[in-house]
Amino acid sequence: MSLKIELNKYKKKAGKYTTIGATDKREFLDVGIELDNKNVSGTFIQKDTSILKCDQKNRDVEILSLIEAQKKYDGLKQYLWNLIPYEKDEFTKFSKKEQANGYFIKSKKGKKIKNPIQACMHIKESSFVQNVHNVVIAEENSSMTIIAGCSTASKTKDSLHLGVSEFYVKKGATLIYTMIHDWGEKIDVRPRTSVVVEEGGTYISNYISLKPMASLQTNPIVTLNGRGAVARLNSIVVADEKTYIDVGGDVYLNAEDSKAEIISRAICLGGTIITKGNLVGNASNIKAHLECKGMILKEGTLNAIPAIDAKMPNLEMTHEASVGKIDKREIEYLMARGLDEETAVSTIVRGFLNVNIEGLPIKLKKQVDAIIEKTELAF
Repeated sequence: MSLKIELNKYKKKAGKYTTIGATDKREFLDVGIELDNKNVSGTFIQKDTSILKCDQKNRDVEILSLIEAQKKYDGLKQYLWNLIPYEKDEFTKFSKKEQANGYFIKSKKGKKIKNPIQACMHIKESSFVQNVHNVVIAEENSSMTIIAGCSTASKTKDSLHLGVSEFYVKKGATLIYTMIHDWGEKIDVRPRTSVVVEEGGTYISNYISLKPMASLQTNPIVTLNGRGAVARLNSIVVADEKTYIDVGGDVYLNAEDSKAEIISRAICLGGTIITKGNLVGNASNIKAHLECKGMILKEGTLNAIPAIDAKMPNLEMTHEASVGKIDKREIEYLMARGLDEETAVSTIVRGFLNVNIEGLPIKLKKQVDAIIEKTELAF
């Protein structure tokens, strides 16, 4: 399958929306976004190009559309296009040229924001390119959690999502960013993400995609620039016969005592999955680990590509990768205890997917478990 995207075939404009209907709410809920949840610090909803909701319930966080943030902060010159050069590829060039909208989220210095912030990108229009640029700033000694759900309407097809995201985790800050995606069988997705973490900062990314899509290609870059900075990248992906997933992550450990971990779980149901991870050690006294594990349930392609690049002495960097099928002995063990074969396979697969993702609030962990549980995998 070719990952070539012809940008000129997509519509750049879509209809205007002002309300959130019952169908929207159901589709948002499938990716972890609860509009009726009172225990959130704020919510941002963008449908095609329309901003349907942009509010905050906690004075310690600021939530704006990117366009409004540029007006308020003199173009966001300090943050916009600083981590990702717009010349990076055809998608970033397009995003810059077409002046993308998206969200701007910033925590206040020293504030620990207990309840999560919700952000949802939704595509309604078919044959449309949703062009998004997000900026997130975790100010010094602050902490916040963002739940980012992305989805499409049930009849939407042949659309493209472009997402440029620049995240800044300042000294002593913590940012937990969880993405739950349900894009649709005929949607192509091209995120471009870059993160910088300062001294003592922590960035945790959780990416979950269990439903069919046309293709996904992403390789976030995280740079640990301060002593004791930490990055953890977790991903759980499933690909059926119509899905092509190329998901990776690069972490540059540039400061002493920094730590990084990349963990991926992948299930191939006949499609193509490429999981990549690259750890680059540019300082002493660092620790880093990379783990890529995959399971093939139907004939397809699953590649696990771990890489370690150590440039300094006195560091600890490890990796492991494995791809295989379900052990028949495990199935027989469960069947001997009363389960039929289909239920036994389902139990094993869900156990494989239900990894312990660090950093999730208890309520969100339950949401993720519920989404995994009701995912209709064609075993």
